[in-house]
This record gives sequence, structure tokens and C-alpha cells, in this order.
Amino acid sequence: MSRSEQFASDNYSGICPQAWGAMAEANRMDEPAYGEDQWTTRAADGLRELFDTDCEVFFVFNGTAANSLALASMGQSFHSVICHELAHIETDECGGPEYASNGAKLLLGTGADGKLTPQSIEHLVTKRTDIHYPKPRAVSLTQATEVGTVYTPEELRAIRSVADQYRLNVHMDGARFANAVAALDVHPSEITWKAGVDVLCFSGTKNGLAMGEAVIFFNRDLAEDFEWRCKQAGQLASKMRYISAPWCGLLKDNVWLDNARHANACAEQLEQGLARSPGVSLRYPRQVNGVFADLPEPLQAFLRNKGWRFYNFIGGCSRLMCSWSTSTEQVDRFLADIDHWNRNHRG
Repeated sequence: MSRSEQFASDNYSGICPQAWGAMAEANRMDEPAYGEDQWTTRAADGLRELFDTDCEVFFVFNGTAANSLALASMGQSFHSVICHELAHIETDECGGPEYASNGAKLLLGTGADGKLTPQSIEHLVTKRTDIHYPKPRAVSLTQATEVGTVYTPEELRAIRSVADQYRLNVHMDGARFANAVAALDVHPSEITWKAGVDVLCFSGTKNGLAMGEAVIFFNRDLAEDFEWRCKQAGQLASKMRYISAPWCGLLKDNVWLDNARHANACAEQLEQGLARSPGVSLRYPRQVNGVFADLPEPLQAFLRNKGWRFYNFIGGCSRLMCSWSTSTEQVDRFLADIDHWNRNHRG
């Protein structure tokens, strides 16, 4: 193996300089514990300013905890949560939402390109209404989706309309929310509270932080006792400033958005190169920082032998993820290796 490079995950990337700098600054002196520090206040206020609304903000260690605890706050153990069949909370969180809620069931809906539709939601709500079936209480949307597509403001408002009709809360899993904002080129409020989202789990980990997700309650009634829920689940950091201070670095001068735009642009460059490559086809529309491509198995083996790391994903296609630290030169090297293989193995 001549080198080790990756398009495996934006979780592989390091901490961006601005986040690192803010954490170093927070380390210069002692601060009160358990979120009573100045950095946590600044980060929470910065998120309120970003979304232009008076929301409740909490910080937890990771995305599984953020999603699981947020969904648990929306209902009881006998309730259910409607999500897409490819949603991360269904496929990759080891039953975390069910565990945190003491048993609330996930009901799986459908829709093209990983996006839940109003029709699918309505079908699941009206499918059964008897006491033997878990009562639907929430809808969970992944933004951007597990296959790299985004919900538009119009699509979100249509889902909110159905949710209102059946008295459902709306949760947004924003693992790549920053990339969705960058792709849609909208104000963050346009695809959250203005479109009817009650709670957003806003990821920092995939956008340049070491750890730390923000759970943002636009519907503040749902945040009642959430801090106790976090404490009970082992998600109340004693030295909270080391989670919240890096958020200050991301929020200053819109670093979070610049990071997302860069990752998206690298993925676009990758998409364009793959589209020109013989024998390679794209599985889903590329809208954010991931490209899903069908690569011939001999090509996959060749690339991995050259040191490239990437995952085979939903349906067997290869998922190629870009991050804030991906370089255009890295994309060029990957495409050059594919061109080299094509020249030597395709007629």
C-alpha cells in the first residue's frame, strides 16, 4: 500500500483550526462545570442568533444521543416515530431511539432518494388506529438524507401540514444539516422552525469538531426537563466548555457554512469526474458532500490496494464522502487512479 487516503467518512476528518483555537482559548483558565461556563452561554446564544429565534439549546457528546434523547422527549413508550426506511435512526443507531424512549417503535415510510413523503406519513398514521398499535407521535427527517439528498423548504412545509393534521411533532436529524443549508443556499431558519421543525439535532462532528452535537428545541415546550434526561443518559459533560467552545469557533464568521460549502464543492468535483469515467454510474443525485457510485469490483479492489478507503453502502454502491479537510488535489488523485485503471483494464 503506497499511501492511505480516504473518502470513507467526514467523521475521519480532524478538528478545523477555528474550533481547535476556540478550545485552546477555553483551556487557559478554570471555568464553572456542567454548562455554567461562559463558553456554553456564548455557543447557545450564537445558535439562537444563527437561527434568528429564541430556542432552547443543549449540547451532548454524539449524534446517536442527540437523536435518541430528542425523540424520547416527544412522546411516551407506547408512541411511535415515523421515519424513512433508510433513516440513520433506523439503520445505524442500534435501537438507540427505542432504548431512550423505553420502547417507542419506529414506523418505516418510503419515498424516492431517501426522502419521506407526506403520502407515506399519512399512510402510516391511518394504517391502524386501534389500541393494539403504537400511536404515532413524531416524524423524523434526515437532512441531508442518508443518500445525500436534501428536503427543500416546500417539501418540509408539506410534511408539516400532514403533521399538523395528525398532531405529530417534527424532529430533524441534522448530521449533515450544514451541508444541506449550503446546498440549498437558504437561511437556516427556512428549513427548520419556519418550515415547522420542532427539534433539530445539529451536528458539529461532521463539520470540523472533535465531538459535540447541539440539540435545538424550536418548540420550547418539548424541552421541559431535557437537562435531566441528558444527565440520566450520561450526556451531561462536567467540563462542558470543551464541547461548547469549539462551537463558538464554528459559528464565528460562518466557518460552519464555509466548511460545508467546501465539502460540497469537493463532492461536486468528484461527481463530475466520475460521470466521465467509463463503467462508473451514479446511484443517487449528488446534492451535498457525498457521492454514491457503482464502481466495478475490480476497480474497487485496485483503489483499495492503492490506499484509498471508502465504504460500500446502501444497495452495494460505493459511498464517497468529502469533508472540510478534503482537498481538490486529493479528488484529482483519486480520479487519476481511476483513469489509470481504465486505461489498463478497459479495451
